[in-house]
Amino acid sequence: MSDDFDLIAEIREDQGKGASRRLRHQGKVPAIIYGAGRPPRALAFDHNKVLKQLENESFYSSVLNIKVGDKSQAAILKDMQRHPAKPRIMHMDFQRIVADQEIKMNVPLHFIGEEVAPGVKTGGGKVSRLMTEVEVVCLPRDLPEFIDVDVSELELDAMLSLSDISLPKGVEIPALAQGPEADRPIVSIHVIKEVVIEEELEEGVEPGEEGAAEVPTIGDEAAEADEE
Repeated sequence: MSDDFDLIAEIREDQGKGASRRLRHQGKVPAIIYGAGRPPRALAFDHNKVLKQLENESFYSSVLNIKVGDKSQAAILKDMQRHPAKPRIMHMDFQRIVADQEIKMNVPLHFIGEEVAPGVKTGGGKVSRLMTEVEVVCLPRDLPEFIDVDVSELELDAMLSLSDISLPKGVEIPALAQGPEADRPIVSIHVIKEVVIEEELEEGVEPGEEGAAEVPTIGDEAAEADEE
C-alpha cells in the first residue's frame, strides 16, 4: 500500500455547469464520489490543496482517505479533467472501495538498471519505454505505488513484455488473461540509426521540358471558372 493521502471535502448541494463554474471561481474543485453500493455524492475540494497533492506521482495509484465532516471513506481516483491551457483541475471522479473487494487501477512503471544494461553499456543502444503504466487488479491493501521493471540484463535488440514484469504478491495484470496476443512489449533496446538526407539542388527548368509549369489557355480558365 502506498502513502496515505487525506483529502478534506465539503458536500455541495447545487449541481450543474453554473454551480460548478461558481465553485471554480471560489478556488474549489467540483467532484463526485460513487460506488460501494451507495448513492453518488457531489463534493468540492480546495483547488490549491488538491493541486499540491497531485505533485506526488503515487497519488494517482493510492487509496485515498476522503474526509467529509467527521466521517471518512476510502476511495481511489478514477478520472480527472484538467483545463487545456491552465494549471487548473476542472473536475474529479472518485470511486469508493471496500477492503475485501478487488479494484482495478493503472500503476506507474519504474524502469531500473538502464545504465548497466548490456544493450546500452556495450551495445551502444538506447532504451525505448513503450509503456509507462500498467493496469492491475488487486485488493486495496495490495495496491502498489509503482512497479519496478529491471532492465539491467537486457541485451541489444531485445525487449521485455507484460509477462516479464515481476509483480508484487496479490497483484495481477488482467490483460494477460486475454491470451498471448495481449502480451504487449513494454521496453526495448535498439541502436537508433541516423538518416542523412542529401538535398539536391535542382536546376531551372527550361520551357518545354518535363516538369515545366503548365500555362492554362483562356478556354481552360473558363472551364475552371464554370466548375467553381
